Amino acid sequence: MAQARKRGAAGAVQSVDRAVSVLEILARQGEAGVTEIAAELDVHKSTAFRLLGVLENRGLVAQARDRGKYCLGAGVLRLAGAAAVRLDISQEGVPVCREVADELGETVNIAVLDEDAAVNIMQARGTASVAAQNWLGRRTPLHATSSGKVLLAHLPPARREDLLARPLHRFTARTATDAAVLRTELATVVEQGYGVTAEELEPGLAAVAAPVRAHDGEVIAAISVSGPVYRLNPDRLPEVARRTVAAGRELSRRMGYGF
Repeated sequence: MAQARKRGAAGAVQSVDRAVSVLEILARQGEAGVTEIAAELDVHKSTAFRLLGVLENRGLVAQARDRGKYCLGAGVLRLAGAAAVRLDISQEGVPVCREVADELGETVNIAVLDEDAAVNIMQARGTASVAAQNWLGRRTPLHATSSGKVLLAHLPPARREDLLARPLHRFTARTATDAAVLRTELATVVEQGYGVTAEELEPGLAAVAAPVRAHDGEVIAAISVSGPVYRLNPDRLPEVARRTVAAGRELSRRMGYGF
């Protein structure tokens, strides 16, 4: 039984490797037929055909105008575009995050949507940061973080409802886990232009986040300022919110969005 599982795992890895090789062949040649691909992979034509069928179903390859030949599909552009956006935001976000962190003394992050979570792709620490907590690369829940709420609030309604229908984990006594309550809060996020959390993910932690838009106006990220609740208190919150929104607008401008 164990040997069978090992063989199955090895076969799956080999299939993935071959599928990636197919994409590389098409990227290099532009178009290729089943026979050509099978020869390059050193596999039977039926194996190459099955690989192409799976990739075609996922939109990663498509039938070329010359029937019998294949080319890269639109799905590759979608994946490449998503990767390019992350790289661009990381690069363009450096001076914006650094300026805000220096001005406010707090930690500044940029997060993007990653399936059902927000993942932080850029971070700058302020001089007032008392802990060297690293949020870079960390996946955080959408319903319990300021960045997550901003990303969730600007999703298409059907996608947002799908995520709200899932179990919402309670991290602290202040975590909102009722979908109806979150819907009201998300509407406020859109209306006021920023999202706020206070001890909803971790005790003592507060944050404010604002949307970052692409050239077409789509919200592609959130920029946040986080710190201890005794510094991000109700008296200081309006100032931090204004600066965070301004940072979101500046980064949106750098991403091609005109205000």
